[in-house]
Amino acid sequence: MTLAKLLGTCCGTGYLRPAPGTWGSLLALPLTYALHQLGGFPLLALVTLLAIPLGLWAAAEMTRGQANLDPSEFVLDELAGQMLALWAISLPAWLHGITITALWPGWVAGFLLFRLFDIWKPGPVGWADRKKGPFGVMIDDVIAGLMAAVGVILLAGLAHGVMGL
Repeated sequence: MTLAKLLGTCCGTGYLRPAPGTWGSLLALPLTYALHQLGGFPLLALVTLLAIPLGLWAAAEMTRGQANLDPSEFVLDELAGQMLALWAISLPAWLHGITITALWPGWVAGFLLFRLFDIWKPGPVGWADRKKGPFGVMIDDVIAGLMAAVGVILLAGLAHGVMGL
């Protein structure tokens, strides 16, 4: 297996069926936890931001000369987008010394919102998805991750501010 395939499929996770994108998103959960435990939000942010250019490169390599420019086994985009969605719980946990697992509703919301936006492709997610090549492959999930992070923040504000939980 080439380095591009190893990275792009997240060590073969993209070959799991059904729904390889969901498997890629699920892989991001323990990875996010481990990165947060090892180095807090800064390490998670660094790895997430490195995954984006690596994903652009791996997508270009995996699709070079292929008719399918967005193969289902390529899940590094889901991994990066899901980790980005979870910034909304990692950053406050790190800043306030909260155990990240105590924010379990944010984990659930971040996962569900990311998958919803990744599948439904509203607005800017759909725009990016229609772009051809590595940019479209990666950036739609980055945007879905950002939208999911905003959703987690809004839900937390609703739960803790309005509902007083």
